[in-house]
Amino acid sequence: MNNNQLITINQDSKQALIKSKNLLDITRKILDKKELMKSFEFRHFLMEKGHLSPVNSVAISPDGKYIVSGSIDKTIKIWDIKTGECLKTLEGHSLSVESVAISLDGKYIVSGSRDTTIKIWDIKTGECLNTLEGHRYDVNSGTISPDGKYIVSGSRDTTIKIWNIKTGECLKTLVGHKYYDVYSVAISPDGKYIVSGSGDK
Repeated sequence: MNNNQLITINQDSKQALIKSKNLLDITRKILDKKELMKSFEFRHFLMEKGHLSPVNSVAISPDGKYIVSGSIDKTIKIWDIKTGECLKTLEGHSLSVESVAISLDGKYIVSGSRDTTIKIWDIKTGECLNTLEGHRYDVNSGTISPDGKYIVSGSRDTTIKIWNIKTGECLKTLVGHKYYDVYSVAISPDGKYIVSGSGDK
């Protein structure tokens, strides 16, 4: 082995040591609680009051212009995300609003309530377009399929229902969770799968 080869090996070793030292420094910072808290520091940029009771659910419109909130006070509110102004208050549910969702085209709001119903609203006019009935107990969660054709809801009655958003017809009732509420539902981006979360763990 000649001197040039030894110099090259030494330089490579130094570079490797420097990289290792940098990785160790990063790891120490991540493990340091103070550094970790700083990395995830949260500061609200807007805080508005308007509901009379706690807010159970919120959603942001796909264009990022509006916030929709659902509350125990039975109302749904539409907010301007920049100014914080409450643009509309939607009334129609007789009990707490448990969930709100916005269609991908930004035209519709779907709300689920303890009154066992799901309502479809026009986001521009605030008009209730349809009321879907079929669950026996509280509707805990609702979502809209990516193509805007279906609503999926999860309920305290332990079932998941698939609805036609245009007609309001219940197309399918999915049974699988036993004895516990279905608290959360979601649809995959390709619209092929539903994922549900329940108290049955």
